[in-house]
Amino acid sequence: MGTENRNEKSQELDLLDVDEIIRLMNEETADALEAVEVESESIENLITAIIEQNADRIIYAGAGTSGRLGVLDASECPPTFNTDPDEFIGLIAGGDRALRFAVEGAEDSEALGESDVLDLGVGPRDCVIGIAASGRTPYVKGVLKAAGKAGALTGGISNNKGSEVSRLADYPVEVASGPEILTGSTRLKSGTAQKLVLNMISTIINIKRGKVYGNYMVDVNPSNWKLERRAINMIREITGADEHAAQDALSASGRRVKTAVLMIMLDVDREQAESLLSDQPDIRKVLTTDKG
Repeated sequence: MGTENRNEKSQELDLLDVDEIIRLMNEETADALEAVEVESESIENLITAIIEQNADRIIYAGAGTSGRLGVLDASECPPTFNTDPDEFIGLIAGGDRALRFAVEGAEDSEALGESDVLDLGVGPRDCVIGIAASGRTPYVKGVLKAAGKAGALTGGISNNKGSEVSRLADYPVEVASGPEILTGSTRLKSGTAQKLVLNMISTIINIKRGKVYGNYMVDVNPSNWKLERRAINMIREITGADEHAAQDALSASGRRVKTAVLMIMLDVDREQAESLLSDQPDIRKVLTTDKG
């Protein structure tokens, strides 16, 4: 496997100066970016299938670094896009403890992967994406086998071509990032490549679900001071309202940016704005329809 091979550029890694290691790591990261670019079509196919399916849940599953990256991407969706916590889910072999500690044998069990899928009640309305740098992790194979039997749409993200995980997935993505500078340490550029693909999946799906206006994250949950300031600035920039009006609209809207924007731009109250959004969550389409 390419991910397990010895990298010729780093055979004397321990003898390199700090600046030389930094330069080498940057070069290898650039290779990972290029490998993701090569897989653009397969990434597009997976995302398009999820959008067309209008999946109720997108479930990531992996072990070790791959599992942690899936959990990370899933956990970022509620604060960024105000998604339901059950809409994007991250499964990691060994459960939550495995986020911080190695759980012996967890990744080697197909049965554990199958059990985790059954516990979630996965079905035809779900999309399950297995993530494995090697492309052969038993836990991930167990997840995909069980998800396929349950009728779910399946995807795979691996860092080797022709992997077992790819053969089990309806829509495989194989980002061949090559050998690591630290032999076998796939938390490095393999992990970087996986994170880039996950960024694309969650971001594009939420864009297409009406959670973005222009390049503003208009469904953001203003749960702290920084995000509240971001919300107010978005309202100001989208509507042209001044600071005071934007603050008042955010408060009156129940702290929902999209609701506040419609209240200002359509001169409606909160109830009317929420009614419009219940029919069409994409505020661009709401505004276009109203102007029409």
